[in-house]
Amino acid sequence: MPRIYTAASLYLTAVLEYLASEVLELASNEAKDSKKKRIEPRHLQQAVRKDKDFKQLLSNVTIPDAGVLPKFHQNLLPKSSADRQKEASPAT
Repeated sequence: MPRIYTAASLYLTAVLEYLASEVLELASNEAKDSKKKRIEPRHLQQAVRKDKDFKQLLSNVTIPDAGVLPKFHQNLLPKSSADRQKEASPAT
């Protein structure tokens, strides 16, 4: 039977504490951006999905009551003034 190092639980605890603190920091930034005082499941979802490493780590995780990330088709977004000027001027 293989042996497990006696300090393995200590290392695992440190890694889990670090991951939890990172996720909570990102989620608190999302909450501040949306002008909320509490972290909601939606903020956790947004924080995890925007970070490249957490997105890969938690790709198969579903966060209940978090909703979906907003993703708008480019044709539905309002046009900028530069786009309007391009359309107004005839192509040469």
